[in-house]
Amino acid sequence: MLSNYEVFQLLTDLKEQRKDSGKNKNSAGQQNLNTIMYETLKYLSKTPCSRQNPKIVKEFLTAMMPQKFTKAEKLQLMNHRPQTAVEIQLMVEESEERLSEEQTEELIQTVSEILPGDPEQENAAAAGAETN
Repeated sequence: MLSNYEVFQLLTDLKEQRKDSGKNKNSAGQQNLNTIMYETLKYLSKTPCSRQNPKIVKEFLTAMMPQKFTKAEKLQLMNHRPQTAVEIQLMVEESEERLSEEQTEELIQTVSEILPGDPEQENAAAAGAETN
């Protein structure tokens, strides 16, 4: 399984390699691949993964070690950056039994502190603050 950050980095590196090599084959298959890469990068660049780096990923996974989360749950938490208890319930199987309300709030706090936020939401919040 790959995180959104890993996919974003892989596609960004691949795009740079293609640009440097100057290879632009125009076969139908190549055009389809280019379209998929473009659309995926366009989507991921608007998500928090575009602002993550290996240090942040390692720090997040280290912070999650005391929790008994599966790899898939950690991946979901990292990719989606939950902000509410409801979002955590959707990502962590049987979270009501496994996590107390206090642990859920701590998890939300940890996610907010370590993982960078959504660039679009932060830009909108900054623009709203400037107009007030």
